[in-house]
Amino acid sequence: MTDKYISVSQLTRYIKYKIDNDQNLNEVFLKGEISNFKAHSRGHFYFTLKDENSRINAIMFASSTKKLKFVPQDGMKVLVTGKISVFEATGAYQIYVNDMLEDGIGNLYIAYEQLKKKLEDEGLFDPAHKKLIPKIPKRVGVVTAPTGAAIKDIISTIKRRFPLAEIYLFPSLVQGEDAKEDIVRQIKRAEDYNIDTLIVGRGGGSIEDLWAFNEEIVARAIYDSNIPIISAVGHEIDFTIADFVADKRAETPTGAAEVAVPKLSELLSYLDQVKIRLNNTIINQVKKERRRLSDITSRNIFKNPMSIYQTKEMIFDNIIERLKFSLTNLTNLKEKEFLRIKNSYVLQNPYSLLDKKSNKYLQLVSKLETLSPLLTLKRGYTITKMNDKVIKSVKKIKKDDVLNISFDDGNIDVSVL
Repeated sequence: MTDKYISVSQLTRYIKYKIDNDQNLNEVFLKGEISNFKAHSRGHFYFTLKDENSRINAIMFASSTKKLKFVPQDGMKVLVTGKISVFEATGAYQIYVNDMLEDGIGNLYIAYEQLKKKLEDEGLFDPAHKKLIPKIPKRVGVVTAPTGAAIKDIISTIKRRFPLAEIYLFPSLVQGEDAKEDIVRQIKRAEDYNIDTLIVGRGGGSIEDLWAFNEEIVARAIYDSNIPIISAVGHEIDFTIADFVADKRAETPTGAAEVAVPKLSELLSYLDQVKIRLNNTIINQVKKERRRLSDITSRNIFKNPMSIYQTKEMIFDNIIERLKFSLTNLTNLKEKEFLRIKNSYVLQNPYSLLDKKSNKYLQLVSKLETLSPLLTLKRGYTITKMNDKVIKSVKKIKKDDVLNISFDDGNIDVSVL
């Protein structure tokens, strides 16, 4: 019964055999856009070749890459020649590229990278300059083509998610030579309509189709706008310059609409939850205040309010008694002090104190006169000075010194010979 079952490896090997022996797949000519490009250290190139709807993994071995006259980069459109085969380990089919030519997109990619670096160096991509997208907008503006899937997806998504929002369409060219000026004109026009959020974009397409959103004037118009802008260029894999400058990037127009407005059902649910939490908070606060009021009203002071005055009166009476007692003690002390002073010896015999002080004075005067240098001069002695200083030794005197000698009845100056 199990003989009819084969392994995955057997199946993959069979598919590989069939593809490898298909003459139509031994040499195929493909054109597409390079993405996810990686250059291996051994010289091999690994990348994805894609168009608007499909992609295929590709490998170009070092023996073939050496023949190239350019370095492949993401975003380049190329023409490749190669063989289709299956990589057994993953079961995925891929193209083994033998040759590769540029398909005219190289210059656009270089211009894209140059402008990207310029604007990044000027700070236009700095997150610090990005405006917040309003959570609940009243008016949503859309700069895009008036027809096509993009505007239909945006309108249907906004009406489904948040029908309360008003939608303002600012119809614009989104492809071709005149598209960049038209996009800029509509972005500036939107500022006159009190718009809360502005969606700028279009559906997907090739790099040439999307090029208007890589233009410098469009990038600067987005950066200078007073309205928060969501870029919605429908190219999920790659970024345009507008994506880097915008306040928010959405991968698709539908995604931009989802970012621009909340989902009404979720908002109502959130409001219900807030209402419940608010009610619970109010109920808990009322219960808390009621308990607090009950505690206050149950206190003795509210049951017997006169007790507070009775207590204060007792304290007041106590203070009065203490003051009376202190006043009586102080009066008694002062009376005793007064009687002591009144009965003191000094007040009873005031002249005796004066006589005592007079005798003391005479004794001090006598001692002062005994020690006075003037009495020494009266006894015939002199005082010798030089430069107002008393000379106490002959050793202090030199020839030609001028001395001042004081006698009892005057002074003379003498010169030492």
